[in-house]
Amino acid sequence: MRAVALGGGHGLSATLSALRLMPEYADVTAVVTVADDGGSSGRIRRELGALLPPGDLRMALAALAGPDQYHARWAGFVQHRFGGTGALAGHAVGNLLLAGLMESLGDPVAALDEVCTLLGVRGRVLPMSRVPLDIEAEVSGLDETHPERRHRIRGQVAVASTPGRVERVWLHPEQPPACEQAVEAIRSADLVLLGPGSWFTSVLPHLLVPALRTALQETAARRVVVLNLAPEPGETSDFSPEQHLAVLNAHAPDLRLHAVLADGAAVPVPHRLRREARAMMEEGGRVHLAPVAAADPLVPRHEPAALAVALREVLATLPVGDEVVGSGVTGETDGPTGGFGWR
Repeated sequence: MRAVALGGGHGLSATLSALRLMPEYADVTAVVTVADDGGSSGRIRRELGALLPPGDLRMALAALAGPDQYHARWAGFVQHRFGGTGALAGHAVGNLLLAGLMESLGDPVAALDEVCTLLGVRGRVLPMSRVPLDIEAEVSGLDETHPERRHRIRGQVAVASTPGRVERVWLHPEQPPACEQAVEAIRSADLVLLGPGSWFTSVLPHLLVPALRTALQETAARRVVVLNLAPEPGETSDFSPEQHLAVLNAHAPDLRLHAVLADGAAVPVPHRLRREARAMMEEGGRVHLAPVAAADPLVPRHEPAALAVALREVLATLPVGDEVVGSGVTGETDGPTGGFGWR
């Protein structure tokens, strides 16, 4: 079976790591945002011109690297960052490798395929677009005298770290071309996962690429949104789980979902999340609450093994044609109370 995960950064890495633990999905494709303008990726964009920012692509490659010792060692190498204070300080080895391959081959997809071979990747890593993109946002709350006044800010780092409230985002160039291989992967998938990740800068951008959005709307795959464990300082400060879904619906009102998966501890008022999700659901769609958070409470991260278990439970209860596979329950699902038993 074929799975596609869309996003960027640590959220996408967690989803990909979970899919690696699900051998029924022998073909996994990561579709990665290409709007990063900070850190090593931002420096490479500024210094080398029109290359795609490699950081999120590198993280997805490392997450899908082969499990044997040889490929795991190479995955560690591409993640290594140079220390010191010179020109290379802060750059990840994999970022420079990808930049060199993209420049020499003249094709970002070919460059990614080469690194997939090097790392023994099961599947493929693709950019959402072959051209680097910029994110622009409309933000309120920046003016203390007139908090309702809206301002425009540009750049992924600026949007992610804004002290204001992000109202909506869009991309530059407007209506960018999608990576055609990413479109094909979505259309031929059995499962599509959107999220978790930085909501406005890693998750929503995929819905702002017209061909990707159309493919997501038309694919026969099961479409599942995985919600974040906590609001992120800056772009989603004080956002509730249902607000995450509301902005998703506002940016892609024609997108219909088969399931929303969230950690039960991160959803203080489940009925509000269900109510918001209902407007976006296909018939038979569900909200699932499951323990998917890693144990460290200081750094909210999804635990890949728990996420894999939860995804299997989600998929087992989704309608297939006119039938429901699994529990046979047609309502939304609450739980769990300790293990993975549903209330």
